[in-house]
Amino acid sequence: MPSFGKADAQLLIVGLAPGLQGANRTGRPFTGDYAGDLLYATLIEYGFAQGDYQAHPDDGLQLVDCRISNAVRCVPPQNKPLPAEINTCRQFLSAVLETMPRLRAIVALGRVAHDSTVKALGLRAALAPFGHGAVHQAGALRLYDSYHCSRYNTNTRVLTPQMFQSVFARLRADLDRA
Repeated sequence: MPSFGKADAQLLIVGLAPGLQGANRTGRPFTGDYAGDLLYATLIEYGFAQGDYQAHPDDGLQLVDCRISNAVRCVPPQNKPLPAEINTCRQFLSAVLETMPRLRAIVALGRVAHDSTVKALGLRAALAPFGHGAVHQAGALRLYDSYHCSRYNTNTRVLTPQMFQSVFARLRADLDRA
């Protein structure tokens, strides 16, 4: 699954992997599944996307100074990638990071995305533990953590829309201040 958005963006969002009924079917990350509904509405609200998200790749939605990629590049069995798959795919995440010269912030959606991003950035995991709402400094970059915006997490209230929006509100404020 290729990344969505321009390489000169300041923000990279790292998800887990393409969803079987979402990105794997539509060809665009977070498109056609519930996680995309919350993610794209939030991106529009905080100025990282414009247009009208209608859950299909030709809906006209455009990212604004934002790019979306995944820690794992293909659909894992039962949406649970094995450590070997995560490690194998990290080279693709590293390549995405290297192609983004203006990158200033990363939002990791969930622990797998966080852990893979931490390794791709060369950070010590013990110094950057995952936690919803946590922010970690990685040189000139900031890594923002959020629980994944999956239907499971929102249905069980592990993640509420307000919790998710608070991560992007802080991110937007930090980018605007700098």
